[in-house]
Amino acid sequence: MGLGAFKTAWQRQTKDFGHDQASKYTSLVFDNRGIGESDKPFSRYSSSEMAKDTVELLDHLGWTGKRQLHVIGISMGGMIAQELALLIPERIASLSLISTAARLVNTVGFMENLRNRINLFIPKSPDVQLAEVKTRLFSPTWLNNPDTEGTFPTNGDRFAAQELKKRQDTEGFTGKGFVLQAIAAGWHHKSAEQLGNLADRVGRERIQVVHGDVDRMITVPHAEVLVREMGGEERGVTRIVIRGRGHVLPMEERKEFMRLVEDMVDKTEKLNQS
Repeated sequence: MGLGAFKTAWQRQTKDFGHDQASKYTSLVFDNRGIGESDKPFSRYSSSEMAKDTVELLDHLGWTGKRQLHVIGISMGGMIAQELALLIPERIASLSLISTAARLVNTVGFMENLRNRINLFIPKSPDVQLAEVKTRLFSPTWLNNPDTEGTFPTNGDRFAAQELKKRQDTEGFTGKGFVLQAIAAGWHHKSAEQLGNLADRVGRERIQVVHGDVDRMITVPHAEVLVREMGGEERGVTRIVIRGRGHVLPMEERKEFMRLVEDMVDKTEKLNQS
């Protein structure tokens, strides 16, 4: 999962895959270091170290088979997923990189980029914080649509309530953990050579890159870099850009996201059998 997010942010997909299709899928979600129920050591965090955390968890569970893992990573989680694929490529059945980047670059102009980075760390009232987070994570259309999962007036209101509840958990959500995760995401860097190596070892036909074209957290040019430097669509990488959607595609496009994951799983399971 992404920066500052609890594992419960996957609750929709946990239901869609792990519960409603329990005979087909076994789902694993977990808190990254620095958040939720995981440890929050005071040290330099990196996406590579967080990938090693993931390998240790997978090994503990005994999930060590060849082409066994369908890995889905969003935002910072997608950065960790890249590192994971470099560590254990032979265990990856499919790799879905959602709303993420090989490295963060300035695509919006110097001043706006600087302002966005500074705003992450400036103390603000909860109302101001939530308003800024919502506009960076979600498309305006989705935020203003009626809440179809409960009784809140809009999707934006539901997200705000969930975010407030998360921030009231002073043991699970800490300033220290958030900043250390932000350092990991900000300093994540995969070169074109590393991405080419990743694609060679995992298999380009097993990789999909999915992004919303109004993502204000990690802009869509980052997805184009990922696709291009892993070899491009012409060599088998799947590229999907969802029009009018923002950063958190598993929430904004729950049904479509489910279909994309199912299609990739079905495709790569057939590759495993060939």
